[in-house]
Amino acid sequence: MTDAPALDAELAAHIAEHVAETEHGQTHGQDTGVEPEPLPDDRFGDRELSWLAFNQRVLELAEDPDLPLLERVRFLAIFASNLDEFFMVRVAGLKRRIATGIAVTAASGLGPRQVLEAISEKAHELMARHAAVFADHVQPALAAEGITLVRWQDLGESEQDRLRKFFRRQIFPVLTPLAVDPAHPFPYISGLSLNLAVVVVNPTTGKEHFARVKVPPLLPRFIAVDASGRPSAPDEQTASLEKGPTSFVPLEDVISEHLDQLFPGMDVMEHHTFRVTRNEDVEVEEDDAENLLKAMEKELLRRKFGPPVRLEIAVGISPRIRKLLIRELGMAEEEVYELPAPLDQTGLGLIADLDRPELQFPRFVPTTHRQLAEVESATPTDVFAKIRERDILLHHPYDSFSTSVQTFLEQAAADPQVLAIKQTLYRTSGDSPIVDALIDAAEAGKQVLALVEIKARFDEQNNISWARKLEQAGVHVVYGIVGLKTHCKLSLVVRQEQDGLRRYSHVGTGNYHPKTARLYTDLGLLTSDPEVGQDLTRLFNQLSGYAPKSRFHRLLVAPRSVRAGLVERIEREAAAAREGKPAWIKIKVNSMVDEATIDALYRASQAGVPIDIVVRGICALRPGVPGLSENIRVRSILGRFLEHSRIFAFAHATAQTDPTGADESFEGPEVFIGSADLMHRNLDRRVEALVRIADPDQVTELVDLVDESMDDATSSWHLEPDGTWVRHSRGPDGPLSDLQAVLIQRQRRRPGASR
Repeated sequence: MTDAPALDAELAAHIAEHVAETEHGQTHGQDTGVEPEPLPDDRFGDRELSWLAFNQRVLELAEDPDLPLLERVRFLAIFASNLDEFFMVRVAGLKRRIATGIAVTAASGLGPRQVLEAISEKAHELMARHAAVFADHVQPALAAEGITLVRWQDLGESEQDRLRKFFRRQIFPVLTPLAVDPAHPFPYISGLSLNLAVVVVNPTTGKEHFARVKVPPLLPRFIAVDASGRPSAPDEQTASLEKGPTSFVPLEDVISEHLDQLFPGMDVMEHHTFRVTRNEDVEVEEDDAENLLKAMEKELLRRKFGPPVRLEIAVGISPRIRKLLIRELGMAEEEVYELPAPLDQTGLGLIADLDRPELQFPRFVPTTHRQLAEVESATPTDVFAKIRERDILLHHPYDSFSTSVQTFLEQAAADPQVLAIKQTLYRTSGDSPIVDALIDAAEAGKQVLALVEIKARFDEQNNISWARKLEQAGVHVVYGIVGLKTHCKLSLVVRQEQDGLRRYSHVGTGNYHPKTARLYTDLGLLTSDPEVGQDLTRLFNQLSGYAPKSRFHRLLVAPRSVRAGLVERIEREAAAAREGKPAWIKIKVNSMVDEATIDALYRASQAGVPIDIVVRGICALRPGVPGLSENIRVRSILGRFLEHSRIFAFAHATAQTDPTGADESFEGPEVFIGSADLMHRNLDRRVEALVRIADPDQVTELVDLVDESMDDATSSWHLEPDGTWVRHSRGPDGPLSDLQAVLIQRQRRRPGASR
């Protein structure tokens, strides 16, 4: 293993400079010598409230009666899971900064406590709405389809008898009741665990006692009862779901009805469900850590004991138990969320996965990219030959990941002409073919470098495991540059060919994760272009060794040149518009928060540049404000796939030399794809890479993709000047076009497409 190289002084100073400037909203463009007119102080929306608005859009999908019913159930589970992470990271981080006195006024102008209060108010509203959607709309609709979520008292006597036997056999041995008395202090409540607060009375003494019973997280959240009324054991859940169970019982209901078996000789007086969310963000002082891997492992242990930030309790809890929980957990009243049972609806994913295709999105199978598809051929496609013919622009999940990127790396591992493979891994699955290919390549004697980002939030433990597995196979494992997360998505293959060494590259917008590649929309470029190969070689050398002054031709690389390069291009479009030349900007990202970039877009709008922006999640830019952003439109698309690709497109009407380091000239439009969102963390604290698309047809394809996303005939949310999002899903003639469904159908109709 190679430890992370130290962050050189120049790069550290560069980061500090950018952080300081973004905190003051300064622009990173060229100094024209003319002081620009000041922009209004209220030009930024609040980051945290914008995120809650994003999760509200997820909730609106769950509320949509036009969507398949089980997909609405899935969106309820996604909403709940999203909110869990928001509290564990964003709310916890804000509370920590307030407690330590380092919190500052947000770019929106709201003070730290104002933001926290606004979050609490909106979160209470959304969580109540979420519970109501399930209870009042989705649950009755499920019942109408023969899928019921029943409480214990709704079951017949024979069903209850079978569940009692099931409890004794499958649940009781796992439970551990914890008493609270002078000899037993209030137990530690783990984050996101579902619990029962139980009050029992000793019939001899009449004295009351409090106890806590944890609902085992490794058992199914809802117990499926099949058509015969037989409850399913945990290892039978999958088989049971395939048979189409008609009813589910919450696990805590089954436990509650058998509390007398946990407290024999005591009278159970009351019981209530509750759930705690804790600070589970990870902080590692890398400069002080001799070994980053060991430091991260230690920090993951500490994460389990982070302070609580949210308490969910079931409606009907007695005032004294509510008061006890608040006191023992150290919670404030505004951090308490009283909701109707069942709590923790992340478990609804189990129901969403039922084998009821008529209640789900139509089945979708990705197709092989047309340039990689072999028609009526018994031999596998030679990926390297296809890449030599022409750059290949992939659009997942419509283009299959397994028959493109995965095949590329698997062929590289097996090809005796391949001498070296270099790969970044930010997130990957537990059974990743990518990891297996790297191991196979190393065992075959190839030089293999894997840059594993062990600080990938909530995937730290998985990545540590795979880092050790790769090391044991002889892969050179590095952890990047101290102080920066490595978020770029890169593969480099060096191959010996007749005319010498040739480098094959993949630059993507998404992780090398076969499972999420079927659920996320991402872009990727496969190319044998020598400049891209040289760029990736330099970047990998920078990540694994010491090369802070590397120059790039077709890449923009954070933290050095992504912000500066994008702002430069934004200002170029503004200058063209002032001169009366054609100009436009089209951007698609997950989040847009960076003040310097937003200010550059505002000034471009003031210069008359039409700007279209597609943002899945957070957007601090306020479009359509007279005199500031009336030339900017912002849309958001959510659907069956998670929109994850990033596109940056500029009209670039005149030939110019690339100001960020390339020594050639090229005609526009100019389009980049890559891993970077427009957020401080991406531009200042991560290694990100954007690659310029050179093929004119591919440039047009990406520009058209943004245009279709922005089309008024496409179903989307529109961001209003006041920061509210308005859904546009229906027109005078019926539902608007679902872009993802359109792309699925278009892919299937393409000549040469195969599965």
